[in-house]
Amino acid sequence: MTNTLLVADIWSSLGMELEEYAFSINTIWVLITSALVFFMQAGFGLVEAGFTRSKNTTNILFKNLMDFVLGTIVFWAIGFGIMFGTRNGFWGGIDLFTRNAYRSDMPDMAFLIFQTVFAATAATIVSGAMAERTKVNAYLIYSGILTLIIYPISGHWAWGGGWLSQMKVPFHDFAGSSVVHMVGGMAAMMGALVLGPRIGKYDKNGKAKAIPGHNASLATLGVFVLWIGWFGFNPGSQLAAAGKVNATAISLIFVTTNIAAAGGALSTMLFVWFKYGKPTLSMTLNGVLAGLVAVTAGCDAVSPGGALIIGLMAGILVVLSVELFDKVIKIDDPVGAISVHGICGAFGTIMVGFFSTSQGLLYGNGGALLKSQLIGVGSIALWAITTAYILFRLLKYLNGLRVEKRIEEEGLDVYEHGETAYNN
Repeated sequence: MTNTLLVADIWSSLGMELEEYAFSINTIWVLITSALVFFMQAGFGLVEAGFTRSKNTTNILFKNLMDFVLGTIVFWAIGFGIMFGTRNGFWGGIDLFTRNAYRSDMPDMAFLIFQTVFAATAATIVSGAMAERTKVNAYLIYSGILTLIIYPISGHWAWGGGWLSQMKVPFHDFAGSSVVHMVGGMAAMMGALVLGPRIGKYDKNGKAKAIPGHNASLATLGVFVLWIGWFGFNPGSQLAAAGKVNATAISLIFVTTNIAAAGGALSTMLFVWFKYGKPTLSMTLNGVLAGLVAVTAGCDAVSPGGALIIGLMAGILVVLSVELFDKVIKIDDPVGAISVHGICGAFGTIMVGFFSTSQGLLYGNGGALLKSQLIGVGSIALWAITTAYILFRLLKYLNGLRVEKRIEEEGLDVYEHGETAYNN
């Protein structure tokens, strides 16, 4: 009897130790991937600076910095509670300064920082589409409000126990093709629409003219940084690494993420080469990002082959979308943020309904998941478009959204910040 009790105590003690080890491993994993996602802020800054003119470099970098600064504070103070509280299916409620308990599998503060870097990413997407003509004070107001309420409410619908996650077949957006990227892309579209095009973008006949960025090296380095950061963005969304199931899941997510990026770059390069006679670097870089954005929703649910197909399709879609907004709709987006994040984010989320190996239409599982994906994409896009449009129109009316003509022509760096990025 004594021996039996001793063995039971040993097993109980061992079980508790293993549970604590798993808790620690999962926490460390989430914190490391949070740092990788934070590093993406540097990637966005480099891409946007490289794709725009040198006279606005300080302005671009400043906005990327402040997106994270403001996002950190307002998301901790209010946004996190709205997104992850349990009030109802539309919004989570108010939890000032994040004092309630949310997780049992990791410290709440680990979950908070992981979600904070995601929120900041959604805000940062917008700065590129509104580059070279937006007042700093107006942009800072927008950035804070998106992280405070616009992003958290639609995020709650999908990730905080809201109505999209309560459907019979729940909406599936594993790491944020729609929740993060499409929200940022749709807000970017509204911002660029309300602002209007840059001076010189269209001639008197309405024909689009290219305004080349000033540094392809910065843009290329930025894309590599983002590619690295995506290995935190997607695998980190598993929120665990301990155990065979989690280890297998994050390994698959690494592979699908990487293959989709490569597929996006390849198809963009070939499509542009065929269409224009030369493989351009700038568009191929956006092809990488298009593949990454598109696979983010289903990186956990598709096969490597499915990820490749999604990336290949996204790489062609981003070229067509950039041309559509540039030449037909005439919304001036200097870095292609609307197409990369908004259009490819929506596309990738919908593709989960086809390519999910457990519920996808192409695997003989009917269209229930596809229907949920369409509902999710439509509702989140409508929310982002409506709220962002109202916000930018109010900012334009109350504060003025666009800098004066002379400032835009001479550059925002000196007039808005009193310094330049490049000094002789």
